[in-house]
Amino acid sequence: MLYNLLPFLIISPPLFYGLFSLYCARDFFSRSHRVDRSSPPVTILKPVKGLDPESFANFASFCRQDYPRFQIVFVAASPNDPVIKVIRDLITQYPDVDMELVIDDRIYGANYKVCNLINAYHRAKYDILIVCDCDILVDPLYLRQVIAPFADPAVGLVTSLYRSTKVRGFATALEAMGFSSEMVPNVMVAMKLEGLSFAMGATMALRREALLKIGGFHALVDYLADDYQLGQMVRRAGYKLRLSRHYVESVMKRESLKEIVSRQLRWARTMRASRPAGFFASGITQTVPLALFALIASGPSAAGGWAVLLLTSVRIVSAVTFSRFYVRDAILPRFLWLLPLRDILSSMTWALSFLGNRVVWRGALFRILPGGKIIEVKKKLPESNPGTRSFHPGFTDGN
Repeated sequence: MLYNLLPFLIISPPLFYGLFSLYCARDFFSRSHRVDRSSPPVTILKPVKGLDPESFANFASFCRQDYPRFQIVFVAASPNDPVIKVIRDLITQYPDVDMELVIDDRIYGANYKVCNLINAYHRAKYDILIVCDCDILVDPLYLRQVIAPFADPAVGLVTSLYRSTKVRGFATALEAMGFSSEMVPNVMVAMKLEGLSFAMGATMALRREALLKIGGFHALVDYLADDYQLGQMVRRAGYKLRLSRHYVESVMKRESLKEIVSRQLRWARTMRASRPAGFFASGITQTVPLALFALIASGPSAAGGWAVLLLTSVRIVSAVTFSRFYVRDAILPRFLWLLPLRDILSSMTWALSFLGNRVVWRGALFRILPGGKIIEVKKKLPESNPGTRSFHPGFTDGN
């Protein structure tokens, strides 16, 4: 009997993790919430680099907010960046929006996105600041929803979930599936077990006083996962963190599988350095290796097959439920055939993350130090690998 139970014991961690994530999501999304109507003025800081086909539409969505008073500050490092023309066209087409462009190439550390934020900070007029990536699309109620938790004066930071509802090719579908089948479930579990202690770079709103208390953006300039570190620092400073249920759209461009895999490995190595114990423990939730171990442990008996069938069923139910009902991204069941590949990719990058500490980010080579700080090793590699989003128990590496 023990021999027949062994495969089921092996697959029990990812099995129960999948079921527990569904319980956590139901608890979070079923809570009542209200939208605060006080509407304090907001400054949106948008560091930009490079041009995407949807850049104008993404930027314009922030100009169409149903919100009384807000400011948008775009910041670029180079006057030759092609995105500058788009921003100037935007300023022309939305003359009633308080908008400006800052061009400043000063460098303070290895994270150039944070350098841009430092250069833009002095132009911020208001005491609620929002930092968001340049590939994010929002609806007109975005500001009202994200700012609402600040009605509680103890809240220092609010972050949002994100999703991709439009994919271009199977490689981007493979990555987008990770948002609903891994990132959001991981966030739900992390919040239930330890509370919200991180931020997600797609969109982060914070009080100026909280930012100043942690040392400003300068405190983040040597970290790759600046959003994760920002959440950690604000929480340690004594403020509450809140997760908005309002999704923003991560607009993905068509990319190759090689680019997707490279970015996934960068995220994994970043999280291993930033949160080593938790990242290592996440290995027991990997479905593919544990399913294989269950089959090997069962030998010639059918117990291994039944264990794998049970684990696969729970995995499918969990992934489809998150995609259809909690994330609503239309990825599953449409791309259900990609779920095994998604799980293989997750297991592979988790394992490979332990075999090195170098990552490619924005066309440069960096070495990740213990704790998550980075040192630039080599600039201008032959291929750039921009990417913005990650999914783990709630961390992103920013744009």
